[in-house]
Amino acid sequence: MKQILQSARTGELELVEVPAPAVREGQILVRNHFSVVSPGTEKLALDFARKSLLAKARSRPDLVKQVVRKLQQEGPLPTYRAVMTRLEAPQPLGYSSAGVVLAAGPGVGGFAPGDRVACAGAGYANHAELIVVPENLAVRVPDGVALEQAAFATLGAIALQGIRVGQPTLGEVAAVVGLGLIGQLAVQLLRANGCRVLGLDLSPQRVEQALACGATWAMRPDEVSDAWRDQATGGHGVDLALVAAAAETSAPIQLAADLCRHKGKVVVVGAMPMELDRRTFYEKELELRMSTSYGPGRYDRRYEELGLDYPLPYVRWTENRNLGAFLDLVSAGAVRPDRLATEQVPFDDAPGVYAELAQGRRAALAVVFRYAEEPAVAQGLRLAPAAPASAPSALGVAFLGAGNYAKGVLLPALAGIPEARPQWLIAATGPSARATAEKFGFPACGTDPEEALGDPAVQIVFIATRHDSHASLAARALRAGKAVWLEKPPALAAEELAELERAVRETGGFLTVGYNRRFSAHAREMRKAFAQRQGPLAIHYVVAAGPTPEGTWITDPKQGGGRIVGEVCHFVDLCSFLAGSRPARVFARALGADPERDDSVAAQVTFADGSVAQIQYLASASSALPKERFEASADGRTVACENFRSTRFAGRRRPFRTLNQDKGQATALREVLQAAREGRPAPFAFEEIAAVSRTTFAFLESARSGQEVALD
Repeated sequence: MKQILQSARTGELELVEVPAPAVREGQILVRNHFSVVSPGTEKLALDFARKSLLAKARSRPDLVKQVVRKLQQEGPLPTYRAVMTRLEAPQPLGYSSAGVVLAAGPGVGGFAPGDRVACAGAGYANHAELIVVPENLAVRVPDGVALEQAAFATLGAIALQGIRVGQPTLGEVAAVVGLGLIGQLAVQLLRANGCRVLGLDLSPQRVEQALACGATWAMRPDEVSDAWRDQATGGHGVDLALVAAAAETSAPIQLAADLCRHKGKVVVVGAMPMELDRRTFYEKELELRMSTSYGPGRYDRRYEELGLDYPLPYVRWTENRNLGAFLDLVSAGAVRPDRLATEQVPFDDAPGVYAELAQGRRAALAVVFRYAEEPAVAQGLRLAPAAPASAPSALGVAFLGAGNYAKGVLLPALAGIPEARPQWLIAATGPSARATAEKFGFPACGTDPEEALGDPAVQIVFIATRHDSHASLAARALRAGKAVWLEKPPALAAEELAELERAVRETGGFLTVGYNRRFSAHAREMRKAFAQRQGPLAIHYVVAAGPTPEGTWITDPKQGGGRIVGEVCHFVDLCSFLAGSRPARVFARALGADPERDDSVAAQVTFADGSVAQIQYLASASSALPKERFEASADGRTVACENFRSTRFAGRRRPFRTLNQDKGQATALREVLQAAREGRPAPFAFEEIAAVSRTTFAFLESARSGQEVALD
């Protein structure tokens, strides 16, 4: 299928062939018939992408701070790779479309193939022939409403939510500052709400369009006179001013404040700085209200991705219900998207449209892309003939998952190993699959893992997908006769771990987990220092993990399992490696009252040989601390490591140092591939893998119960 993509690094646009998206739980597959380009919003994205790196940095000082900290903690090479990974990721464009459902994924109850739907959401309702959309981001199109009008539903919902925030009442006077696409829709919606509307814009064409859309008055901002104020509002000012402009200053908000009556309301929908004149707001006692895009549910992953709706009696208007309400108004004739000055063009002309938009040569209020009838639905795409092996008996590699860690760490390390021969790159989206495959030399890409698992040219499968898919994908790969590198954690629950164990026992297959820290030169130097110890090892491991991420799949118990299961497993494994023994007992305490806001934990792990590890995983520690610091002591010796860059041996003058952080990923990949190629066992016995997972499960159990947990 075809999709328009933008480079976040250069701003270049390209209409490319990418694999069709795979339909997952709670999603529908839609063939787009029309999608709307919103010039104001999308030009902002175009302009930002075309800025120089310095200009990007100046506009996002928060990200610059993150880069500086990463440089201090990890060194230049990991930092460079992380930055370039984000900049090179292809950016999908578009967020408002309409089409016909082709398929419904598991758990979808509201849609069936053949339904006409309007779709919303950046990253979902893209400018592409085929899209997958979560159920809460799609609504049925009423009979009698053409799909080219339904494609405006997202933009209409944005305007409608701004009006809901302003709470206008019948007969009030409302001003709309900025008569772009959303502003023109807001004019129609306010008229449908029984308001008299003043439209303001610098463009004479936009002023004329507002009058055609039903504005009672429309003019340039400098044309608003005292005479108009006296005639229209009795000299008081407007009741409500909705700011739908995009600007580089706060001038539109100040204009709105000047227009308002005493105790009036200013609602901001557009993007602009918030440097306000306090005097105007203070003297009039104005209310400043912000509108969040399409409405309640926006930016809430549980609502948008997982389909958890808000109960109507308590949240009357969600983003989904706003979409439906807008289409109902269109169906009733109260709102007319066909009155807008739009231009309809074939989707194949998209690159030219965006080029003209970037140059300011598009006069139309909006552009509507029209799609061809029957796009290809293949989820796999062959980019080039398979490359010849770079080494004798090199292993054919399928890589499942293309997140930041995969692209920034694993795939670059894999690219330098001659024992690996790239075959398949599978990602969650077609653009990510193609871009990652092209960058790392994979001749085929797709969105369906089964295509890679069924290819006889694949001998080893790397799994770096979301955590909830790890155990099932690994089991399927093992049963398909493949060797498996499985990123941590191997499972999120005891049942998943048991299923993975059954697959290992049944197949006798090769399974390793990405517990890379034990392969680090720093970890190996530390273990070597205690190779002849007589007594138990005392380990103290402190992780300044940073704030618990909110609204991500990582902390979702179902998809990510939380950071204790998903990340602390690394530290448990390294402590097991240093001790040379398996965990026997766990006692843990949660340090935060709400684990979704603070998942800090302090735990003691006792090993079978009597060694003890104190692991402190801290979400609220100072960011100035090393992210990882651990030390071990036994038999009068102590060795301490900071961030896998410096390891100090007490009593020795010279520490062991590396320029860049060495967490062992490259060494782990080389040794695992070599073992798989030579038919030797994996570096981990399954009992070791299972012991680490059971230990992290015990962390949670002990923190809940307040009791020590003995491990089987």
